[in-house]
Amino acid sequence: MDLEAHRAELTAYCYRMLGSVHDAEDQVQETLLRAWKARDRFDPARASLRTWLYRIATNVCLTALESRGRRPLPSGLGAPSRDTEAALQPALDVPWLEPFPDARFDADARADLRLAWIAAVQELPARQRAALVLRDVLDFSAAEVAQQLGTSVAAVNSALQRARAAVGSLGDATDVRETPDPERHATIERYIHAFQAADVPALVKLLADDVIMEMPPVPLWYRGRDDYGLFMERVFRMHGPGWRAVPTTANGQPALAAYAPTAAGTHKPHTLQVFTVVGGLVTANVVFADPALFEIFGLPR
Repeated sequence: MDLEAHRAELTAYCYRMLGSVHDAEDQVQETLLRAWKARDRFDPARASLRTWLYRIATNVCLTALESRGRRPLPSGLGAPSRDTEAALQPALDVPWLEPFPDARFDADARADLRLAWIAAVQELPARQRAALVLRDVLDFSAAEVAQQLGTSVAAVNSALQRARAAVGSLGDATDVRETPDPERHATIERYIHAFQAADVPALVKLLADDVIMEMPPVPLWYRGRDDYGLFMERVFRMHGPGWRAVPTTANGQPALAAYAPTAAGTHKPHTLQVFTVVGGLVTANVVFADPALFEIFGLPR
């Protein structure tokens, strides 16, 4: 019984449910421990090992969610700010949505890992969330999901219908399908070049008119290329030029690790930025201002 072979996909599943890599890894460890202790009761005639493990993982996640609130992004908490000079005070009491390090878990660039989709799923009640992920992402049958949730097929279909309606009402950005953008790589390359040159006009040219920038754990967010540009002018004014950026991926999306210059002539970890690119333009940038993410993503400090 090779339980470890399922660790990566179970981690991605628990992340979709919980919105946190830390929590996902903890719950996967609990899942594999329970499975090992119950291995004598596993009956391959009733379900495959994978289906059995997902049943355990689902129960573990549902129990965890009983005592935890949803994990939002700043845009899910209120209206955008128009003050690009506002104090950048982190809200450490909010359990913010975390990015997913694709490379660590050999995750495909899938639309169902996108930050917008994960944030939308966090709005659902726990059992609706599980039904949606198990059916629409992992392609389990309604009968299998009913077994995993300990309920009826009719109840699963009802929960799935409500979940699809709720997530679908949030717009195209939360569609589980995604059209590939052949210009994405070139756009991010140009963005990195402009960012390292502290060239705000060049950055602004790469932005959609209604681009969104948000910066958890700071609860502020901005909409529109004008405010985005003004905020970037503030960033370069605060820290100076000479930034460095290392390209990576998160949630199946292009990302960069930004390193701010220091007075000693070195660079220090600053933010992990996750981009949405549509039609060759950046439509969203979620700037995670948590240097601890550099270790999680295997990035140099």
